[in-house]
Amino acid sequence: MENERGELVDLYIPRKCSATNRLIRPDDHASVQISVANVSEDGRLTGENTSFALCGFVRAMGEADDSLNRLAQQSGLLNKVWSASK
Repeated sequence: MENERGELVDLYIPRKCSATNRLIRPDDHASVQISVANVSEDGRLTGENTSFALCGFVRAMGEADDSLNRLAQQSGLLNKVWSASK
């Protein structure tokens, strides 16, 4: 919710899981948010990062590693690591 000045005034803004698109509840203490640094072609840091949020459900199933690889490849951070045919 925004006020007249355009500032966010909500106390809690829910996040969504990047892998399953589920809402991450405030009592989901197993959820994590991982920031991956962006690098240039020559391997130098660009000062930017890409964040991925994973809910506790994905982590409990043991799918966090596979989901993170898939999301990183879809965003262009990794090449030829994950494929749907495996």
